[in-house]
Amino acid sequence: MAPNDSAGTNDTATHGTTGAGAGRRKAVRYIVPVAVAGVAAATIGLVPALASSGDPDLPKITAQELIEKIAASDTQQLSGTVKISTDLGIPSMGGLAGSFLGDGAGDKGSASADPQTKLTELASGTHTLRVAADGPDKQRVSILDDASEYSLIHNGDQVWAYDSKANAVYHAEEKAGRGKEQAAPEGVPTTPKALAEQALKAADGTTSVTVGGTAQVAGRDAYRLVIKPEQSGSTIGSITVAVDAENGTPLKFTLQPSSGGKAAVDAGFTSVDFEKPDASSFSFTPPKGAKVTEADEAEGDAKADAGKAKGDLDHLGGLSGFEGASGAKVIGEGWNAVAEIRTPGGAAVPSAESGDVPAEAQQFLDALGDKVTGKFGSGTVFKTRLVNALMTDDGRVYVGAVTKDALVKAADDAS
Repeated sequence: MAPNDSAGTNDTATHGTTGAGAGRRKAVRYIVPVAVAGVAAATIGLVPALASSGDPDLPKITAQELIEKIAASDTQQLSGTVKISTDLGIPSMGGLAGSFLGDGAGDKGSASADPQTKLTELASGTHTLRVAADGPDKQRVSILDDASEYSLIHNGDQVWAYDSKANAVYHAEEKAGRGKEQAAPEGVPTTPKALAEQALKAADGTTSVTVGGTAQVAGRDAYRLVIKPEQSGSTIGSITVAVDAENGTPLKFTLQPSSGGKAAVDAGFTSVDFEKPDASSFSFTPPKGAKVTEADEAEGDAKADAGKAKGDLDHLGGLSGFEGASGAKVIGEGWNAVAEIRTPGGAAVPSAESGDVPAEAQQFLDALGDKVTGKFGSGTVFKTRLVNALMTDDGRVYVGAVTKDALVKAADDAS
């Protein structure tokens, strides 16, 4: 069954440690973050439209009014279950954790229950989450697996994370000048509302926004806000947000790629309750025998990992030239915006030919991308279902939620 099939709608409009394995691990470490970084990047315009009658039968509303309803939503208390399915066309993020962190670090990060590592797993696959919130100071998100559970709990100035599989605990305390954002990673949306806010945070007139009928999600009546790019060349086909008709809370978020097929991101409540959650939802005591890692200790490990990563870069020669890359310049606008990043001094991308990358790693790199040429010279396009990245042979990187042809054109226009 596809994620959230229970929500009825009525529409009207592998890694190793030596040899080839090490090369693959290092290659993936540099490529995948670039691909994932821009998944949520999109802007919308405001195009009023009337919702047609449907089942459930709700009063007509314009797209502008529905957006305002979302903005005015002040849901402080809720609990429920969310199913998230993500298919970006990249390998499982959980399996790549060790690739990002270097030899052994992936295992260490998992053993410490560090949210920075664990929550990246939401970038691929299907996951069931249990969520609860009671105002800005009490939240809980639990990722449920078949035989284990990972929970992230924020209660006042305390942040706890617990991995039942590893019996490991992560603890951070908010202090003066140190906010909770340092304990939990930023930009990891875990509810439809968080995803919707990312999609609705800007307006630039390049988008069609309509009300596409009604729906029932988790037993709640909802309107369907449909967001579509008006520009050609975007890899995003549409975004649909199911909005609670009573309180304006987004209940479901679906991002469909322009290439078709299953949704790239599908996140929705399967059950939801807007009553005050029980206080016990936000209390936590480390289980007996659990290994507890304090945030300061984890930060020290992260610095050590960063030092090792720099050593890896130096070992690979040319890759060290990417350190201190200049700020991105935006080419184009709206859904077709492409970020151009230049390396200091125009450092060339390392290759097997230059001796900077093992031949096995170069083969893996080539298998992930398509060779392209243009006014900019030559390079390789690395693709996901939403975000594409062009790395030129002279050290420039172009990244955007655009097709390969649009990416090449942007690079040509910038040359």
